[in-house]
Amino acid sequence: MVTNPSSPSKNITHPLVNTLVQLQELILVRSEQDASMVDKHLSQLDNSIQALLNSIPKETHDLFQRIEKKDVLAIVPISNNVCSGCGLTLPVSLVYAVRAGEKLYQCTNCARILYYPEVRPRRISRKIHGRSEPRRSGIARFSSLSLMTPNLHSTDRDKVIEELAMKMEAEGFVDNGTKLVDAALEREAIMSTAVEHGIAFPHVRGVEGGGLTLALGINRKGIKFDSAERTLTHIVFFIVIPTAASVFYLRLLSGLTQTFLKKDTREKLIAAQTPEELWQVLVKTTRTTIK
Repeated sequence: MVTNPSSPSKNITHPLVNTLVQLQELILVRSEQDASMVDKHLSQLDNSIQALLNSIPKETHDLFQRIEKKDVLAIVPISNNVCSGCGLTLPVSLVYAVRAGEKLYQCTNCARILYYPEVRPRRISRKIHGRSEPRRSGIARFSSLSLMTPNLHSTDRDKVIEELAMKMEAEGFVDNGTKLVDAALEREAIMSTAVEHGIAFPHVRGVEGGGLTLALGINRKGIKFDSAERTLTHIVFFIVIPTAASVFYLRLLSGLTQTFLKKDTREKLIAAQTPEELWQVLVKTTRTTIK
């Protein structure tokens, strides 16, 4: 079932901004379905997207679609006085105007619509690997041994998400695991991130302050991740995504899906008994699909 995203915080004050944020979220969800090779919900998503488009004034509708044709992100939050879409430091007067919400404002550099966001968890600006190490490639750019959990203790969806989010906080990758959990469950309420073959990709977008980051957890008995499906989930990729990395996330999702369509690669992950083994399998199996 497709539902509209829950209403953002009261900090989003312009009456149209909430609708545009919901619209963009549904468009991104549809893109995720394409990237993960799932098509059973596409018609529902298309109907929901069209309904939201029809609900906004023509001038705003046309503006949104003009921007979206250039980039999937048509509306972006301000983060520390910076446009999170292009990285431009915005004039303080523009930030105050966006926050006041009397009309829609656009970034003076990339022309995306701006909004002042709710308080979100932040990615802590730290390196996944040490300064003395060479630049990593592949999956190692986005994850590390410390984010591998080969034996998830949790046995239901919400607790699994909490376990992986708090792992990210404990390892120093995000500043507020609790808010991360709340945001991830809001995303699950729109549409389950579980896909075929016992894999799920719960995630949170808009986690600014660093790069895209991935944690991996395994539950051999299986978790009921999607209440509408019979298939149990055994492999959970939990991902935090800065706004500017939303498009790249879709490529990462596609690469992970292609890798683990193969039964033998899934079995290798599930068979790993230690974080070290799980990390080695993840790096090796994604070597050709994630650059």
